[in-house]
Amino acid sequence: MKLRQWQAECIDLAIKQYLNGKNHFLALATPGSGKTMMASELADQLLKNDLIDLVICFSPSSIVAKDFSESLHLRTQERFDGLIGAKGRSLTYQNLQYLDVNFWQLFKRYRVFVIFDEIHHCSGSNIDNANAWGEQIILNIQDKAQFTLALTGTPWRSDSAPIVLSNYMHPSNKISCDYVYGLSEAISDDVCRVPQIIAIDNNNISVTDDEETKTFTSFKCLLSQSIIPYQEIIENETVINYVIRSAHEKLSQIRLINPDAAGLIVASSVEHANQISLLMKASFNVDSIVVTYRESDPTRIIQNFRHANTQWIISVGMISEGTNIPRLQVCCHLTNIKTEMHFRQILGRILRMTGSTNQEAIMYLPAEPKLLEYAYRVKQDVPFEADVVKFEKMKTEVADDMKGKTVDALTFGNDKPTPFKKELILNVADHVIEQVSFDGLSIVTDDHFLTNSYDKVVNIFGRFKQETIALGLSGLR
Repeated sequence: MKLRQWQAECIDLAIKQYLNGKNHFLALATPGSGKTMMASELADQLLKNDLIDLVICFSPSSIVAKDFSESLHLRTQERFDGLIGAKGRSLTYQNLQYLDVNFWQLFKRYRVFVIFDEIHHCSGSNIDNANAWGEQIILNIQDKAQFTLALTGTPWRSDSAPIVLSNYMHPSNKISCDYVYGLSEAISDDVCRVPQIIAIDNNNISVTDDEETKTFTSFKCLLSQSIIPYQEIIENETVINYVIRSAHEKLSQIRLINPDAAGLIVASSVEHANQISLLMKASFNVDSIVVTYRESDPTRIIQNFRHANTQWIISVGMISEGTNIPRLQVCCHLTNIKTEMHFRQILGRILRMTGSTNQEAIMYLPAEPKLLEYAYRVKQDVPFEADVVKFEKMKTEVADDMKGKTVDALTFGNDKPTPFKKELILNVADHVIEQVSFDGLSIVTDDHFLTNSYDKVVNIFGRFKQETIALGLSGLR
């Protein structure tokens, strides 16, 4: 197997540090660059050189754990199912809390190599500040494993807690990595695609209640007034239809060249995902696959989609970090999770290079200020000065069947007000969408939303704008 240059360098450095007495190795490699393959090759070399006896891998999800098990098997020709005769096992971080004393005894009897995929899920520099997963690693693995390999594509946490097994530099407090392979290097090496981020906005928004009407020129202006939560924007059928139409048109163009190219939509809740799926079918006659934590076997759904020809998959918390679906080339960020880590991981799903002719990678999202901030930081990762950022004002009009005019109109209202639910009143069937966060916990709306009148109506008129942030296109092609 021919390794990429960065993979070979990382493996050589890790083995060198292990032999010099350093047991822990942290590798930062941009999402989509091939961390699983690198880790599998490193495990194979350690086994063949009789430096370890067993390999244990921990991953954030069952689909990633399965991928790791298969990759380790292909590289080593050994089994990793945890049964008699196996060379190890691939588990999820959720398993950490349920492993019994018999499992941890393995670390006393054998030389165990532990791989941590997306280590940023596990926090703690000590027992006092560790989360549940980090605590198990500190207690049972940190000083007992022969070697560890920690992998991450986004080396930070939204809660700013320290990542387990990691060192931080002073006074900057930045994480210290043993090996770094960034997006700019991956693009230059043709390992990752050049991303395009298309921010969709609207230039004429009015908010009306019993007392007054306010107008806004962008989603940023609207959200800055705390009148309407971002959740209502991403749940609005006209916004969804516009984003999906733009993304589907782009995917259709790509599929003329890459017939198996696919798109990913990341939704905010199960109900939201089902709403989007119904709208795709009703508005564009496009079938889609929905995969959420409520499915009995989400891993099988994702595996089937990976090798199918279906165009779209809609996910709630199931396809983000580490999930390998190389045919994904278009994605829509329609989730209410607005952390940079989650943003980067979603973008990473469409960056993996393939052998296809067309290697475009496009993300669509509403022009929410935080998301735009993250987009500009992605741009900074591409070290090209000329044409790094482009702005394209794309005006798309929606026909009014009554008068033949062109308008875009959205109405947010509350015909059936409850403290924690909003109802969108449009020209089509109403839908009530519960606000749900990434971990499934209901979001409590801020006090000023609860005390304001529930008869507020938001009308968004005018044309949607698309601002395309084309990252490093001219510098590479």
